[in-house]
Amino acid sequence: MSRRGNCWDNAVAESFFSSLKKERIRKRVYKTRDLARADVFDYIEMFYNSTRRHSHLGGLSPEAFERASL
Repeated sequence: MSRRGNCWDNAVAESFFSSLKKERIRKRVYKTRDLARADVFDYIEMFYNSTRRHSHLGGLSPEAFERASL
């Protein structure tokens, strides 16, 4: 991943972690590591993967994209 020419491999991960930090982690203080893990899981499964708008889908959320393509 750190080889020259593989900037796209890192770009996706860096974009995701930037969004995670801005939208979720920086706003919270977790009492335990388990609470932090549960909150990150919730962010990924309930928000990021389903309702957050994605540029590759024309600015639509995955749910809206699926409804539009039916």
